[in-house]
Amino acid sequence: MKITSFELFQVPPRWLFLKVETDEGIVGWGEPIVEGKAATVKTCVEELMAYLIGKDPLRIEDHWNVMYRSGFYRGGPIIMSAIAGIDQALWDIKGKFLQTPIYQLLGGACRESIRVYSWIGGDRPIDVGLAAKAAVDNGFTAVKMNGTEELQYIDSYKKIDEAVERIAAVREAVGDYLGIGIDFHGRVHKPMAKILAKELEPFRPMFIEEPVLPENNEALREIANSTNIPIATGERMFSRWDFKNLFQDGYVDIIQPDLSHAGGITECKKIFSMAEAYDVAVAPHCPLGPIALAACLQVDATAHNAFIQEQSLGIHYNQGNDLLDYLKDPSVFSYSDGHVDIPTGHGLGIEVDEDIVRKMAEVGHDWKNPVWRHRDGSVAEW
Repeated sequence: MKITSFELFQVPPRWLFLKVETDEGIVGWGEPIVEGKAATVKTCVEELMAYLIGKDPLRIEDHWNVMYRSGFYRGGPIIMSAIAGIDQALWDIKGKFLQTPIYQLLGGACRESIRVYSWIGGDRPIDVGLAAKAAVDNGFTAVKMNGTEELQYIDSYKKIDEAVERIAAVREAVGDYLGIGIDFHGRVHKPMAKILAKELEPFRPMFIEEPVLPENNEALREIANSTNIPIATGERMFSRWDFKNLFQDGYVDIIQPDLSHAGGITECKKIFSMAEAYDVAVAPHCPLGPIALAACLQVDATAHNAFIQEQSLGIHYNQGNDLLDYLKDPSVFSYSDGHVDIPTGHGLGIEVDEDIVRKMAEVGHDWKNPVWRHRDGSVAEW
């Protein structure tokens, strides 16, 4: 079997889908994307796929290493996201060729389902309590919210109080035991992160996420020593080498690699296993489309330390199109009692509705991150 061709589809709300074809008629799908840089990743995929045309798609480990190691300059969000989407498509082909779910090729499943959480906003809205209650009414047992608006290195306690009030509103609305993930989103610098983490302890969050930017991970030591809340990070880390020092330092409780950013199924399976050796849990990042989610679930099925999965249904980014719109059978992602079953179909376990993909690719998108500024005009972290 040989790879014969590929196509890329830039589809709303902010996604990029990859279709890889073979001479035996087996097709694989991947989702290579950096949110806000779709066209850039698209070009990188095209460059990498030039090598793969005519190659055997089943030699995934070799192809991964060629895509990564044959470039003198390696890593980073663009290259690793392009590799990730191609890797997902190759695994999809392999599963379909062998007529089995991908998880069977990774050692088999250790679970039938995994817990999922719902996004409820949290930057500035005053209705997060109502949003959390609606998530509970829809069967979710965990939610995640942004912790704050933009913060300066040293900022007002008023903003701290407002953030605490929002978390308090959620806890009051849903009771003591709903899981609440609080995403600092890298918006909070170390001086304020220590204060905010301490103030949030009475509400017993499930975790705080990216309390500082990943380029400042050395600050996690001080934050971890000042709070008992589990600390999560990793959505902006792109390979096992990026995670190596994080594990060795020992100040993170949960990692959140993104299977469309961190080298795909091949790389993330290795990262998950590295985390297990350090007694670190995994909650994969995935505010993306159905192909990315399917890839996550295939690896989650095999990872003892995966405890919850992000998913984008109803997330505020999904304007116009949502997670299930591109699937022929949306029921594959039916949520029940706060969990989603691991798809058992061949490959990724989903059937992409190619007609809808082609139709929406004609619409396309040019999604960009918003640019936030502080009152003094300086650029704020978004």
